[in-house]
Amino acid sequence: MNLEKYFISLFNSKSIGDDAAVINGQIYSKDAFFEDVHFKKEWMTYEQVARKAMLVNISDAIAMNAEPKYVLLSVAMPKSMSKKDMADLAKGFENIAKYYKCDIIGGDTISNTKLDITVTVVSHSKRPLYRKGIKEGYLVAYTGELGGSAKELKKLFNGGKIHKQSKFVDIKLRQDFVKNASRKLRAGMDISDGLFSDLDKILSLNRLGINFHYFIPKSIGCSGEEYEMLVAFDKRDKKAILRRAAQSRTKLTIFGTASRNRYKNRCKAHHF
Repeated sequence: MNLEKYFISLFNSKSIGDDAAVINGQIYSKDAFFEDVHFKKEWMTYEQVARKAMLVNISDAIAMNAEPKYVLLSVAMPKSMSKKDMADLAKGFENIAKYYKCDIIGGDTISNTKLDITVTVVSHSKRPLYRKGIKEGYLVAYTGELGGSAKELKKLFNGGKIHKQSKFVDIKLRQDFVKNASRKLRAGMDISDGLFSDLDKILSLNRLGINFHYFIPKSIGCSGEEYEMLVAFDKRDKKAILRRAAQSRTKLTIFGTASRNRYKNRCKAHHF
């Protein structure tokens, strides 16, 4: 057990274990986006930092088949930030909130030595998509392309620059696919820590393993911060799922079948 799993295991709550907590029809999620942990100041503009901080949190709502309604922000910022920097940061938050039709209703602002952001999103769903619900024989798939985020991050660490539409900066969430396919999907989560690591989470919860249909290299399986969807569904619904993916112009790669064997994650932990 890694330290993240250990720490989470210290809390006894039935609401812990999914991308967000479901309580009386409301969906609650919270994530951090800290300077020198998730990003470096020279990599992104303040507007891009705020946009990504919002998107990685809204991704949890989308993964639960929920619509974000309200946002609470906590922003710890250095005194060296100018009024223009603050305005750019606020613009990034507001633009994403407007796009997803949710309201920023408050939070907290404090002084700090660096820029650290935490976002709480309150969402609503009539049919939440949980991580639990996979049975032996179900097909397992992911949306979009994987591996790009790790490549872009490596480029940044090597002093290079990335395009403003790079996946590391400009996240594309899969809300249309999740919403359209929700009646056929049996389990799902977003891919934030990498395919192999998140596969470990969802398979462990369902006490299952997987038979891979083909070899997936670590450059794809260990690429974190992809924010694509990892989903499972009954093989009898394969045609319906693929049809819904096509309708939302979402590439869907079916890469394995849930089985009774033991799965071993080949990636290092991202958090600790």
